[in-house]
Amino acid sequence: MFEDYIQISKLNDFLFCPYSIYLHNVYENFHTSTFHSNYQTSGKLAHTTIDNNTFSSRKQILQSTSIYSNKYKLVGKIDTFNQKTGELVERKNKIVKLYDGYFLQIYAQYFCLTEMGFSVKSLSFYSLTDNKKYKIELPDKNSTEKFADFINEMANYNIKDFTGVSALKCEKCIYSVLCPYSKC
Repeated sequence: MFEDYIQISKLNDFLFCPYSIYLHNVYENFHTSTFHSNYQTSGKLAHTTIDNNTFSSRKQILQSTSIYSNKYKLVGKIDTFNQKTGELVERKNKIVKLYDGYFLQIYAQYFCLTEMGFSVKSLSFYSLTDNKKYKIELPDKNSTEKFADFINEMANYNIKDFTGVSALKCEKCIYSVLCPYSKC
């Protein structure tokens, strides 16, 4: 049913560099130590309590719950959603800046949950390393339209049209040594 759906976890990757998704799929069956950077390994460890459903024992807290949207053709998982307060939280190992990809990810989760019948009243990012919470607004009309345009672009993207990204992005990409488009 979900084979033509976009994985929420790939939204930030596509925004960063569409070709990185292709390279990620090449390495999918390898052990992550082969290609993950220290930053990614730290991030994965930070999600352990969520992924193992040990973050909270309270029944009102959904954690690592599968979600989907038929409207946007999205599928993925949330970090935590408090059904009592309506707060959806996306956890990051360390937030130094709220990147556009973070917003795409939490908006995707928001749209999935609301389509599934949940009442999402607030959105937050939580930085584990420094214990900071960043509350953000629910998507307004403008950000909803931008989100829909991005999803449409991603769904209709043809890798043959790829021409590369900035050298700055290439420097941060764990796949840069393998990428024929790398500017590093």
